[in-house]
Amino acid sequence: MPEHGPNHELSAMRCPMSLGDVDLFSPGAQEHWYEAYDILHAQAPVHRIPGEGFLPGTDAFVLTKHDDIAAVVRDQDRFPLPGSLFVQQLLESEKDPFATPQVNVMMASMTTLRPNPEMWRAHRQELTDPWVGPGASRNEEMVRRTAHELIDRWIDRGTVEWVSEFAQPLPQMVMANVLGWPLSDLQLLKYYGDGCVKPFVYGSGHRNILPQSEIDSQHEVLEEFKAYTLDLIASKRKSPQEDMITFLTDVTYSPLNRKLTDLEIAGVVYAMVIGGLETTQYALAEQVQLLIERDGVWDEIKADRDKVRAFTEEGMRLRAPTQGLSTRITSQDEVFQGVEVPKGSFLHLRWAAANIDPEEWECPQELRLDRKAGTRHLTFSQGARVCPGASLSRVEQIVAWNAILDRVASFEYGEDNDFLHQPGIMLGTMKLNLKFKRA
Repeated sequence: MPEHGPNHELSAMRCPMSLGDVDLFSPGAQEHWYEAYDILHAQAPVHRIPGEGFLPGTDAFVLTKHDDIAAVVRDQDRFPLPGSLFVQQLLESEKDPFATPQVNVMMASMTTLRPNPEMWRAHRQELTDPWVGPGASRNEEMVRRTAHELIDRWIDRGTVEWVSEFAQPLPQMVMANVLGWPLSDLQLLKYYGDGCVKPFVYGSGHRNILPQSEIDSQHEVLEEFKAYTLDLIASKRKSPQEDMITFLTDVTYSPLNRKLTDLEIAGVVYAMVIGGLETTQYALAEQVQLLIERDGVWDEIKADRDKVRAFTEEGMRLRAPTQGLSTRITSQDEVFQGVEVPKGSFLHLRWAAANIDPEEWECPQELRLDRKAGTRHLTFSQGARVCPGASLSRVEQIVAWNAILDRVASFEYGEDNDFLHQPGIMLGTMKLNLKFKRA
């Protein structure tokens, strides 16, 4: 973890010293993940979690090697996603998924818009790529304007609480502008976004399971989110604008040869919100710490802006925003690193550990701006299910850092930092007080 280290002493968990100490999921584990990864790489690159498999009587396995995870994410037939299996169950039930209790609108929309790999590709190419995929470059000027607007709010102070005053509002404002969400309702976007990711923050174990009371609470928030989004869609139909929601009201989706329903559009909006806020926030929060702690990197990227992209890729490799997810199941008996993994086992893909796999990366803990093929990290996954918003997040990070480099001469840590991270599976610094000198 970061070199400043006080969070180790404040953690609810001891720093692991041996394999028996490794626990990636209990409270306080966030402060010791990277020490745990070193132990897992050396002693248990395939780490068993007894009794936590998908089928009764099976186990879960934490994969930490880059080659293993890259092979898994590229083969969704051999290693299916639990969500895809649930979609198939919904289809086979022949019930209206949008009227099925406890099925959120995103999952319901998957049954009509992307129930199989072919339609998944069409969904990306036709519905999301023009806005958050390869077409995300259309947003560069808007992101630049947003970044400078945020910087204007604190540039004369000499201090900034980096998370709440830059890293968090930047992707919120960008996503609002992309979707056509009113900036006056930005706090609602955060409220609904927090509801979407609640299992990944407050869920327990490798499956991010919420207690029933929290599931019910989340369902209420998501119903509010759906109602708000449907009203927003109706307003876009009446008064079209240049934004993603307006686009979705008008596009003809080729696999179905028809336009989308309001509920289907709401499902796409849900997917954008669940993936479009936190990743960039956490990346920016960790990257500024790397710039403070790694000698010479700030001066190097300030002198050569062509290296900003390499810095952001190395930052995401070294400090993956989403550390890992249990997103695949074995459809047959498998062997990883000599370990037998039976059919029906859960695979917890630990992206962050793969990103510092010493067999994949030379000097994996070093931040190297000249690292070859630096984008092969697994922070956004790989293959057909790579994160749909990866391109937008990259645009946000690169544009944001160029704006910062234009306006700030140097950063250092301010007062009252404990460097603690939020609970859950994401590496989210909760607050970060900084001092800086203006450029």
